Amino acid sequence: MSDPNDNSARSRRRRKQKSYALLILAAGMLAFGVAAGTLYYVLRPTTLRIAVGPAGSDDQKLVQLMAQTFAREGSSVRLSLVTTEGAAESIALFRDGKADLAVARGDLNLPENAESVAILRKNVVVLWAPSGLPAKGSKKQATPKIKSLEELAGHRVGVIGRTQANVTLLRSILKESGINPDKVTISQFATDKIGEMAKDQSVDAFMAVGPLKSKITVDAIAATATARGEPKFLPIDVADAIAKKNPIYESEEIPASIFGSSPQRPEDKVDTVAVNHLIIAPKSLSDTAVAAFARQLFTNRQQLARELPTASQIEKPDTDKDAALPAHAGAAAYIDGNERTFLEKYTDYIWFAVLIVSGLGSVGAWFKHYWNKDEREQYIAHRDHLLELIAKVRKAETPEELADMQNAADGMLRETLDCYDDGTVEESDLSVIALALEQFHHAVTDRRAVLGAGSADMPRMRAS
Repeated sequence: MSDPNDNSARSRRRRKQKSYALLILAAGMLAFGVAAGTLYYVLRPTTLRIAVGPAGSDDQKLVQLMAQTFAREGSSVRLSLVTTEGAAESIALFRDGKADLAVARGDLNLPENAESVAILRKNVVVLWAPSGLPAKGSKKQATPKIKSLEELAGHRVGVIGRTQANVTLLRSILKESGINPDKVTISQFATDKIGEMAKDQSVDAFMAVGPLKSKITVDAIAATATARGEPKFLPIDVADAIAKKNPIYESEEIPASIFGSSPQRPEDKVDTVAVNHLIIAPKSLSDTAVAAFARQLFTNRQQLARELPTASQIEKPDTDKDAALPAHAGAAAYIDGNERTFLEKYTDYIWFAVLIVSGLGSVGAWFKHYWNKDEREQYIAHRDHLLELIAKVRKAETPEELADMQNAADGMLRETLDCYDDGTVEESDLSVIALALEQFHHAVTDRRAVLGAGSADMPRMRAS
């Protein structure tokens, strides 16, 4: 018949084992949850809001194509379009923190924290004056009234586009050329009013600001040529001086025949001024996110150009520290090849995770020790009890006393082995118990010999 106390001890031990197993399971689930959460946070796609407008413009179409391409390829950075009425509203949203990126011209009133990520295109200034239509029946080409910028004083210039930036730029060109801007009348025409502008006889010269192959510019030149005669392109001889005084502008050349080859428009190269059309980002935006965006953009540039030719004009920004509009640190790191590797970026996080796991291991070991302290104390008690039994064996007076002590030793051995299975005691502890048991059995054998009881009598005593 089993001992009720022994069964109760085993039941307590099983409950402890179950509780400890549950504790280990909970700790493992916690560690897995922390690791999974960290991995998700690190690898999840980053969505950047980009303000661009107006709707239907080349800028809006290009950014929309970028967003679709990035999403289709599962890129780490995605774009969320915020369509605006134009660059002014885009910059306002950018300034208010309602957009992470914005498309804008470099000569607009950009916020102080704005930095360049990519150049979508270069906008060049094109100035021309009509030559006038030849008289009926005459083959002689008419002579233009205006042949240079200096002759614009007292005349009216039609500027294509409603943005105030174009007017400001024209006034700067006039002033640098030695012309009083107040002596030149400036009228702005919307892009859908080019036909009216070309036929307006009060307009003596025209100005467009856009990409070299801009359809708007080409159409405007063709319309004025039909209505007012072949264009006379006006060079901006002070382009270098303008660029040096205001680095946001650049000195450029309009190649011959860029706007038409028959007849040639222009007949020869023309000096002019250019301004970049940019994607800007705040300096505070994550370097990692901007670097990833720049990498995706320039990696997919050719693919974008196949679907939308204007994408071929995308260029990398100037990464020099003294640039008029500095490149964002993330974009500069990608362009200059200084991007940090995964380990370089996340070494601190990895070490932090290692410390957490190590801490959890230490906590688990402490809990294990705390949970099993009773069993450890029980093992120590059994060890000391065995040593006491050895002394008692030598004083035993009857074989029955020896048998009782033998049974007690067997019980202590069984419980010690249970503790070993639970991980409470180590193999070195079992060696100590084994040594004590060996001494105990030697003492029993010696005492039986003294009492005159041979080793063969023990089974009969236990059976009785």
